[in-house]
Amino acid sequence: MKLITFLIGLVLGGLLLIVPLNQSSPDGLESLRSLAVQLDGRKKPLDTVAQETVAKIHGSTTYRFAEGDRADALSTYLTMWFNTRNWNEEPFVLVSYRPLKAAVGLDVDRKQFTFRELMSNSELGALVGQAHEKELNEVELSRNETEALTVESRLNLLFQAVGDNNLPIVPHPDDIKGKWAGLNEATALYAPETAAPLMANFAMMQQTVLQGGTTHLSMIASLADELRSALQQLSPKIYPAAAGLNREVHFNHFHPFAKAWWLYAIAFIAMLLSQWIKRDHLYWAAMGLFTTGLAVQSYGFWLRMQIADRPPVTNMYESVVWVGFGIAAIAFLLELLSRNRYYVLAAAPLAVVCLVLADSLPAVLDPSIAPLVPVLRDNFWLSIHVPTITLSYASFALALGIGHVALFNYLLTPQASQRLKLLSQLNYRVLQVGVLLLTTGIILGGIWAHFSWGRFWGWDPKETWALIALLCYLAPLHGRLVGWIGDFGVHIASIVSFNAVLMAWYGVNFVLGTGLHSYGFGSGGSDLLIASVVGLDLLLVLTTVARHSGWLKRQALTPADNL
Repeated sequence: MKLITFLIGLVLGGLLLIVPLNQSSPDGLESLRSLAVQLDGRKKPLDTVAQETVAKIHGSTTYRFAEGDRADALSTYLTMWFNTRNWNEEPFVLVSYRPLKAAVGLDVDRKQFTFRELMSNSELGALVGQAHEKELNEVELSRNETEALTVESRLNLLFQAVGDNNLPIVPHPDDIKGKWAGLNEATALYAPETAAPLMANFAMMQQTVLQGGTTHLSMIASLADELRSALQQLSPKIYPAAAGLNREVHFNHFHPFAKAWWLYAIAFIAMLLSQWIKRDHLYWAAMGLFTTGLAVQSYGFWLRMQIADRPPVTNMYESVVWVGFGIAAIAFLLELLSRNRYYVLAAAPLAVVCLVLADSLPAVLDPSIAPLVPVLRDNFWLSIHVPTITLSYASFALALGIGHVALFNYLLTPQASQRLKLLSQLNYRVLQVGVLLLTTGIILGGIWAHFSWGRFWGWDPKETWALIALLCYLAPLHGRLVGWIGDFGVHIASIVSFNAVLMAWYGVNFVLGTGLHSYGFGSGGSDLLIASVVGLDLLLVLTTVARHSGWLKRQALTPADNL
């Protein structure tokens, strides 16, 4: 019966994989989507160029035009590439940082602005100029200045994308590392009689879009087939294989990480019901769904590794997805060993949060695949140090989840002493795993730093906060060992100490933004949101501590008090 219900869970999970989840339906533009472009240090399909360009400028891979039509990334990008709309007046450019908007006189409640609005804003222009001057003098920028430079980069990207005849889609004749050319520069690589048909084909596609747009998809598809075939025949040995380009297009539209978080969410609901109703078949169905989610996320990692030719843990986006995977994988292994139902219950919502953030914030967590900075190009150290560190974050996040499960039990069922004792043992085990992984990761990072930077330890902010996080977890583990803290203290420590991990992971990258680990830095993070979530969580901890310590107990009324 257990096996049957587990298989039913797997089947249900498999059925959910066919749900579209924003997956584009076939539109006949497959040849255009898989058209190879040499950009940002690698060769990628036009579909990826469209996804990255629209997400970087707009903050989303879809755009709703003034007429109400909602367009996907490729359709939006084509209107820019073919220059078929007035992009000066489209409210398309994302400006998300409220203090910057207030400082330069923009409406703080709006998120997107037109190219003309931003280019004519003298306060924004002055702030950008001031930021560039500070960069030249190697002076640290303020947060407003950093965000202003981000807006400038979005404006530049929009300016370059509109009517871009320099988009490098014409392959080099004989050098695999040679520079590709745009259609207007094709005569620099090929004879005029060879380049002319390519330019004519592009002009016909542009005219077709101008005349009918999506109503002439069949004609556009036919022209796209001809263009791709002609480009491929120019240099068959240099042009990327169709299988690799199609794989990347498939990854863009299959959305494995979005499908995985849906499966994790449904598995969490089933596991929660199994705790309440106490039915084994619900438990095994939940395990089947959770297993399917883990398999889908693994498939997504495999696809991304095939596309990037490296481990997918080199930027903030990839680390968030990897931590979500680590939470689920560690919980799954421990659940198989213990069958206690709490590991998956604690892990599923955390994995959902990680994948939802990665899936919905492309302007903050940039999902684009770019060449590595030199210090990261040693794949051996990259493959062991970064995954080890981030798996320790995953372990501590799982401990955070178990700690919250325990806190709710202390608040709602404080008399369930056996359950609370079990949760403490489970949490202690996960904390040990996290400390072992973080210690190993710090040592491996020191060895890598010795080879890359010539020193084992330099008190870089990333190194310092990793050490602080380790000490924050070593203290309660040793306190538990010698009897200074009990079961309740372990849970409190697992929650409070995670703030040190959050600082090492998010804070150094998005708040401090200094140090040798600059390849991990980012902009656009929501410090206020993070601070609010942390504050509410600490308030929950304080409330539970007060309840557990008896501070919130009401005094019994005496007969005299009732008079």
